[in-house]
Amino acid sequence: MTTSQFVSSCPSCQSRLRATRLSCPSCSVQLEGQFEVPPLLRLAPDDIAFIERFVRASGSLKQVAAEMGKSYPTIRNRLDQVIAALDEAQRDREAVRTQILAAIEAGEIDAAEGIRRLKEVGA
Repeated sequence: MTTSQFVSSCPSCQSRLRATRLSCPSCSVQLEGQFEVPPLLRLAPDDIAFIERFVRASGSLKQVAAEMGKSYPTIRNRLDQVIAALDEAQRDREAVRTQILAAIEAGEIDAAEGIRRLKEVGA
């Protein structure tokens, strides 16, 4: 069995996907449910590759710049873009959490439903 690049957004509408099944290739155990995809895996594939390179370089932007044949400021800017993408994901999660809490307060949903939804967004 071959594996492919992790896909974190819907190819049709671009909404964020949620993992619903995990399986062990060694013993074939399967888990089904609603699993939140970690923020790092929601980054674009080239951002994930950049972060992997950065970590392998022990966090040295100078080394990453040398490996990629780019200037230090260019690599620093690239890291800033990845940080901004992670910050945006966090803001999105907080906005959903705020909407759920407001719906509970307004009586649009009950507390049990609110708790269920908060768990879904990882809040």
